[in-house]
Amino acid sequence: MTISVLLVDDQPLLRMGFRMVIESQPDLKVVGEAGDGAAAALLASELAPDVVVMDVRMPGVDGIEATRRIAAAGGSSRVLILTTFDLDQYVLAGLRAGASGFLLKDVPPADLLAAIRTIAAGDAVVAPNVTRRLLDAFAHHLPDPDASSNSGPGTGPSGAAGRGGARATAGADRLDRLTDRERDVLGELAAGLSNAEIAARLVLSEATVKTHVGRILAKLELRDRVQAVVFAYETGLIRPSANPPRHDG
Repeated sequence: MTISVLLVDDQPLLRMGFRMVIESQPDLKVVGEAGDGAAAALLASELAPDVVVMDVRMPGVDGIEATRRIAAAGGSSRVLILTTFDLDQYVLAGLRAGASGFLLKDVPPADLLAAIRTIAAGDAVVAPNVTRRLLDAFAHHLPDPDASSNSGPGTGPSGAAGRGGARATAGADRLDRLTDRERDVLGELAAGLSNAEIAARLVLSEATVKTHVGRILAKLELRDRVQAVVFAYETGLIRPSANPPRHDG
């Protein structure tokens, strides 16, 4: 079965390079290209690609808004965001908008191809080490669950921290829907562990972990594992690493 891909980037040379990598595989096919977010949303609606490979920064409608439009349309297309490391805050916004994963733009071709296949299969790109490093790096952008109790400029109900506190409170209410075991699984999932690794850590079968993950997503009304990771950080179930991530491999 061929996986259809829509490429979105405002740099034609990058799109050409991605097309060459993707179409080198017999099971992948590029069905369209777009140079901005508005065109991407329209093409996603017309072509219904399995995966949209989305740049973040583009003129006009950016990749975040385009992702939001694609997700809101309710189709089956899933979005893989490509970014540079210094755009971590935009990646977080993209995940909230409905993206199913993200990678660095200089990712090895094999990792890009694997990510496309993973997302097309209905999962999300969470487990790779690069994703874990990015999560640690941009976790400080996530709202403080205790921010609603703070005061001062930017921390009131109309400030960013105030809005973050409100999101955290709402998330905590949803977190109460989970059993203790489901919370344990969510915590391990948010740490970037695969189902097999979670099974080994919690002494469960992999099938049981898969069932728990499905129930967690349903109860929390989340689309996939990536959104579950963001949710865990937002609610304070998982805290960012105290030490900055290393980037030497």
